[in-house]
Amino acid sequence: MQHKRLFLALVILILASLACSLFGSGNSNPETSPPSSGGESVPGGETQPEALPPSGSGKYDTEFPMPPKVENLMDLGDGAVNYQTSMSLTDVVEFYRGEFAHAGYSEREILTSIEDTTFSLVWDGHASGSAIVVQGVDLGNGTVNVNVRFEDV
Repeated sequence: MQHKRLFLALVILILASLACSLFGSGNSNPETSPPSSGGESVPGGETQPEALPPSGSGKYDTEFPMPPKVENLMDLGDGAVNYQTSMSLTDVVEFYRGEFAHAGYSEREILTSIEDTTFSLVWDGHASGSAIVVQGVDLGNGTVNVNVRFEDV
């Protein structure tokens, strides 16, 4: 059961990453972009995730710690974020282990899974009572897709 859940989460990460690369706005001129009000409506009444400030701005509208190399940061709602980084899988894992241990959270090691191209970590101790799930997928082009979210695990 747990393997199916992990597989499903990884599939979602890959699909989200592909959607970001395929359906990104491509408009690099922020002066001509319309202001965003929490996500854009697309045909069919669906709402796309809102893009957060670009890497280097130092301001991310998220409760989660962000590594120094962040690209395509997206707010997926309910506090969940998805982003890409040029950091290695190992470096991302070490970043979150350091940050969350420093914050006093404990890693639920029984749910830890680190493979050659994917990882999944679960942290307990947040004031909300929810676990923090951090998952990553190596996209194979020097980029790692990372998803961080609260979940009742």
